[in-house]
Amino acid sequence: MRRTLAPRGETPVLPCWDRRDRLSAISCISLSPVRDHPGLYFDLLPVDANVTAVEVVAFLQDLKRHLPGPWVLLWDRHRIHSRARAVKVWLAKHPEVAVEDFPAYAPELNPDEMVWGYTKYHQLANFAPADTWELRIRLIGELVELQRRPALLRAFIKHAGLPLRLRSPPH
Repeated sequence: MRRTLAPRGETPVLPCWDRRDRLSAISCISLSPVRDHPGLYFDLLPVDANVTAVEVVAFLQDLKRHLPGPWVLLWDRHRIHSRARAVKVWLAKHPEVAVEDFPAYAPELNPDEMVWGYTKYHQLANFAPADTWELRIRLIGELVELQRRPALLRAFIKHAGLPLRLRSPPH
């Protein structure tokens, strides 16, 4: 809940649906070493589905189609990442994909966490969807809009303090 424009002393009431349904997502921010252009890639899973190693591999395969060539993958130490068998097999077949883990319990170093913090607590603040379908549609819209804002994605990378040299965007 965020600030509202409700009259002072009148608590706003936002009708909401049963909160047991949920959406799971997988995403990443890319940064081209040639063009120095950040990108955002994401996938939303079906309602109540958990992200598993199978979804991680599918996401990596899709990412590989969009981002050919060698890349370095930075991610947290979640067990479905580089420790899951299916992911290990995929990575072994793709030696051009190097993997580095963020330090344990360091979400502040992960620019992708800032994507979700910005989306949930800024763009979707006070949004009370009628159901998960309405949430999905709005979330996709917000993430697509974020894809069109490379300066904001660049700011997430800079804020994380990663040792990357970012050039200033052309005007």
